[in-house]
Amino acid sequence: MPTLSVILITRNEEANLGDCLTSLDGLADQIVVVDTQSTDKTLEIAKTHGALISSPDDRPGFGPQKNRALDLANSDWVLSLDADERLTPELRAEIKSVLNQPQANCYAIPRLSWYCGRFMRHSGWTPDYVDRLFKRGTARFSSDLVHERLIPQGPVLKLKHQMLHYSFMNAEQVRAKMERYSTDSAQQAFAKGKTGSPIKAVLHGAWSFVRTYFLRAGFLDGPQGFSLACSNAQGTYYRYMKLWRLQQMARTQNQKG
Repeated sequence: MPTLSVILITRNEEANLGDCLTSLDGLADQIVVVDTQSTDKTLEIAKTHGALISSPDDRPGFGPQKNRALDLANSDWVLSLDADERLTPELRAEIKSVLNQPQANCYAIPRLSWYCGRFMRHSGWTPDYVDRLFKRGTARFSSDLVHERLIPQGPVLKLKHQMLHYSFMNAEQVRAKMERYSTDSAQQAFAKGKTGSPIKAVLHGAWSFVRTYFLRAGFLDGPQGFSLACSNAQGTYYRYMKLWRLQQMARTQNQKG
């Protein structure tokens, strides 16, 4: 049977990592963890599961960090996971079947995500296919700071069974991730020459709410659907405002120079 490396990037994931690695249940021949300055028990948990650990001093962004993990993989196939994701027994069995008789070099896994008390089956979150299982040497991750993506060679086939994604357990996690992602997204957009303004922030934020709650049927997800639509709107608003602020700072520095 072909071998499989599971790769993860982490930062203070003690609440998630143990359950994630336990869900592999002997599937992985190698586990690779690239950690960014964790101060909790993340590394202890990784060691308990026999992971190969790398702890670089810098934080280049999600895409480059995942490529670092990929470079340490030594198996025939690679499965990229986040610490808050879990494999089900059905998905493990399907992955084993694919490895025995592959029909493509890359496979997308459907993901069912948890948001503050329920799995979201609408709101643009389902179906959520993510390219995660691939033959080593046939794909790399994009260099994006956030919202990185796998860039495979050739066609991508879809697996049937879902992966569970415990993305947001409470409102505090929503706020913390929104703050972090809006900052990183603004920096990434600024580096690409994109522009923001208060008007853009308001309009894009409002559109994000409408798209999530109405066009993507978030109202069918109950109170969580409304909350998700609001947090999407807020995160979009902050992203454009932070981008505008970066422009103002750059303009001031240029004037001083």
